[in-house]
Amino acid sequence: MNHTFLLEIGLEEMPAKIIDPSVEQLKNNVESFLNEANLSFESIKLFSTPRRLALMIEGLAEVQPDDVQMVKGPAKKIAQDAEGNWSKAAIGFTKGQGASTDDIVFKEVKGVEYIFVEKFTKGKKAVEVLPGITACITSMNFPVSMKWHTHSYRFIRPIHWIVAMLDQAVVPFEVFNVHSGSITQGHRFLGKEVQLTHASEYEHILEKQNVIADREKRKSTIVNQITDLCQEKGWKVPLDNKELLNEVTDLVEYPTVFFGSFNEDYLQVPEAALEVSMADHQRYFPVRKQDDTQVFLPYFIAVRNGSEDQIDTVIKGNEKVLAARLADAKFFYQEDQKISIEACVDKLKRVSFHEKLGSLYDKQERVSVIAQILANEFDLSKQEKDALNRASEIFKFDLVTNTVIEFTKLQGKIGAILAKEKGEKELVGDAISEQYLPSSATSELPSTKVGTVLSLADKLDTLIMFFAIGQVPTGSNDPFALRRQAMGIVRMIENSGRHFSLKNLMNQIEEALNINVELKAGVAQNQNLVLQFIKDRIDQQMQLSNESGGLPFDIRQAVLKADQDDIVFTFDAALTLNKNKDTADYKATIEALTRVSNLADKASEEILVNEELFEKDSEKNLYLAVKQTKNIFSHTIDANKRYQALKELSPTIDNFFEENMVMADDEKIKNNRLAMLKSIKHLLITFADLSQLLIK
Repeated sequence: MNHTFLLEIGLEEMPAKIIDPSVEQLKNNVESFLNEANLSFESIKLFSTPRRLALMIEGLAEVQPDDVQMVKGPAKKIAQDAEGNWSKAAIGFTKGQGASTDDIVFKEVKGVEYIFVEKFTKGKKAVEVLPGITACITSMNFPVSMKWHTHSYRFIRPIHWIVAMLDQAVVPFEVFNVHSGSITQGHRFLGKEVQLTHASEYEHILEKQNVIADREKRKSTIVNQITDLCQEKGWKVPLDNKELLNEVTDLVEYPTVFFGSFNEDYLQVPEAALEVSMADHQRYFPVRKQDDTQVFLPYFIAVRNGSEDQIDTVIKGNEKVLAARLADAKFFYQEDQKISIEACVDKLKRVSFHEKLGSLYDKQERVSVIAQILANEFDLSKQEKDALNRASEIFKFDLVTNTVIEFTKLQGKIGAILAKEKGEKELVGDAISEQYLPSSATSELPSTKVGTVLSLADKLDTLIMFFAIGQVPTGSNDPFALRRQAMGIVRMIENSGRHFSLKNLMNQIEEALNINVELKAGVAQNQNLVLQFIKDRIDQQMQLSNESGGLPFDIRQAVLKADQDDIVFTFDAALTLNKNKDTADYKATIEALTRVSNLADKASEEILVNEELFEKDSEKNLYLAVKQTKNIFSHTIDANKRYQALKELSPTIDNFFEENMVMADDEKIKNNRLAMLKSIKHLLITFADLSQLLIK
């Protein structure tokens, strides 16, 4: 017979962003507990609101299965004397297992005989096991926790009640001086205390008390109410803002959607500032017109934790709070409009970037140098180069504006708006706006060449400089988000399709930077560390980039260990190998090339191939084929064409091995053949380290 178990932890209101990860953590803890206790179950359903973390286990077994195990005791030579009498050790062991010496059997373990007894443990009933679930609660971890009253224990918020029921019965236990029971709480203002008679009625009973405990159902209620309102009004709301929608869902137990308005004068404020004021500060949904213009409207949509009772008062209160926010935003922006870009740039000299790396102005100067180097690699037009030069001179200026100081999320965006207002070219403004992209491993990339180069230069400066002063990420410690910066570098270069050596780029940067001697030495000493750090991010990106769920480990290792550091070619080579790995000739191609590579390692020194030492046509044919392959490699960077050239070379290699003994008795012949194989390996290693590939 299967049962339903309910666990609810009732708390004071929790921070919205911690609720979902907390209930997931509780679920994982309980799942592990049940598995360790050998109590089977069918499913676990989660519930969460600002005041509760709960789960319902359905199909829970009534009892643990009985357990029979063979328990090992002392070695036979210790358990019995020469006459076969049982020693005190053997007798004590059997008593401890609830058995007698009659139950002893002998088994050999690694050549030594030991005594064993069969231990039978009767399965406990679920109601006896479940009180141990307290450890699932007390072991929970939170980013920030608190103590209350005079207690020494810590939790995300004070616990006020606990419900623990197995069907109709309470499972008794105590957590942090709170005893479990069957009484739950409804909505703080619209509900009341209520006693459950069965675990399965939990969700239904709470809905009667104006609590929608199912998070997804609560979210759907909010979405449906907003959608209905928008259809009625002809509005469009950014429901694709998952962060805002999730936060609002976790702020309420009983959602009621309403709308308010604000003075149209505030529409003079940049839309980005309006959106941040509403969404980030007030958790409101900004409203646009539902047509092709999608013009910003002087309305907002919000969600109340309660019913429609006295909703007019609620609307007026929210409008008043938002008006104050927007008044601040308008004031800050108008003040920023009065200040020149040059004045802001000058202020950057007095804002520290890092105590060892100077001011934000110093960083901007370094980025400008790096950007000019990158401009050559990205084949920018004169117009784009001019825009890059100007953007790199001013791109951090908005960090000292009132608007960005108040709304830090708008860095770059406000700079772009102000720059265009003050007469800067469109390309300059767009680059300033895109300097922080991408902001994560999957977020959007810059859409312009100038923006890409500026963002790359900024991220390269951050990475190189922090490594130069020894601030290298270790473990989970990455205070300057260098992993994210490096991932952004990899993604932008891959997306650009531009082929260049990363090491050569780093050398140019090191030479061009006008920095003090100590920093210059740090840059030089840590160059290889930076390159390896970026390679590690290439590996991560390869795991994310392939549609089938990531490129195979062996292919990733093969291309990452190649003797080249062109990021775009590295990705192309990996994709080429992955595309060909299931073809009929892949195995033969890789085996032939790997055989060359392995034998080439026997070459004692680098010598030129001497055609006069060829004894057979197969040697000459291979020599000519290698020259042709080298020619292809020198004229194309296309990974697929290079692979095809290697594939076409492999039959000639096979023929060479069939007709020639590489390790010939004649030393000159042997070395000449090894030299030819060595020349092939030099080609191979620029493509991939084929020894890493797994051939099926």
